[in-house]
Amino acid sequence: MSFIALIDYGMGNLRSVCNALEFVGADVRIVTTPAELKNAAGVILPGVGAFGEGMEHLNASGFSPVLRQIAAENKTPLLGICLGMQMMLDSSEESPGVQGLGIFPGKVLRFPEAGEKIPQIGWNSVVLQGNNPFVRDIAQNSFFYFVHSFYALPEDPSVVAARCHYMIDFAAALGRGSVFAAQFHPEKSQDCGLALIRNFVNICNEKVCSIC
Repeated sequence: MSFIALIDYGMGNLRSVCNALEFVGADVRIVTTPAELKNAAGVILPGVGAFGEGMEHLNASGFSPVLRQIAAENKTPLLGICLGMQMMLDSSEESPGVQGLGIFPGKVLRFPEAGEKIPQIGWNSVVLQGNNPFVRDIAQNSFFYFVHSFYALPEDPSVVAARCHYMIDFAAALGRGSVFAAQFHPEKSQDCGLALIRNFVNICNEKVCSIC
């Protein structure tokens, strides 16, 4: 049986993500070692906290090279959420000198001091770009829930799947092939967030069926 692997490396909001996956009918398993990713139909990298600490945990648990391999092979769908998205870039101003996963070349920057509160906490509308299947049937300018002080700046603008504005325009989501990453929390974004998670699960199932 295929399943969705939810990575537990000590810094993820696992319960709410797990609940959302189960709500859309997914068979989800929380995994703590890279070996448990074998035969997974899809992989989710959640995250809450600091970039440096997150990478330290991923490296110590052995997930970092495996996640890079999954992204490079472009076969198993991979979803990064919040810090999970930020760690998919090369580096972050939050933790100078710490190397990220480098799945999306680019860096993570802190919001400028421009009068608004940092972090951004709450709902914000998202402008979708392109026809990424992970956001299929989600309406333009839908609202998603954010909690973050830093934002992703990829080198290649074509990987930006959605944009948002909070003091500046920034990438709310990145996508390339079977990899998708969201700065917002789909598991906390009610119907729109559940639609994205359902799309992820459906894409995973489609990949499995294409192999069978």
